[in-house]
Amino acid sequence: MSPPISEKIVSELLRMEEDCTHSGKAHFNAADRWTWWNFAFGIPSVILSAAAGAAFFKDYAVAAGAMSSGVTVLTALMTFLKPSEKAADHKNSGDQYLSLRNDARVFREIELTQVADDAAAIAGMNGYMTRRNELNQASPQFANRDFKKAKKGVDRGEALHAVDKAKR
Repeated sequence: MSPPISEKIVSELLRMEEDCTHSGKAHFNAADRWTWWNFAFGIPSVILSAAAGAAFFKDYAVAAGAMSSGVTVLTALMTFLKPSEKAADHKNSGDQYLSLRNDARVFREIELTQVADDAAAIAGMNGYMTRRNELNQASPQFANRDFKKAKKGVDRGEALHAVDKAKR
């Protein structure tokens, strides 16, 4: 005999919440990494640019030229890689995954207990599944190392609220 549909819905929502936790955290890790690269390229570019200007006015043409070349390389990398845009895109995706996880949890823990029939429960679950599928398609790809780091953190309990830790 198969379990009641409400148990299957709860199981599916729990799977989705777990997926959203891992994906959200992986996107936040990717955002942190791209933010680091933005600063790694941007700060030296600003410093070298200012130093090159000062060297030019002091008639240190060779030094000014070398620094200007460095600025050109760093600026080209920032233009090509767009680390600030990638960081923002990953942060946005991470926020959306965690929002979906929270909404699904509230549906599972509170709203599902008030649903009168199986059809309404399935419709509610399907809404969250559709959101997840759309988010999966729209989100940028994160690196495998971002996911591995996220999984380690989640496995250590970093994604749990105090109330959830107390239930363990």
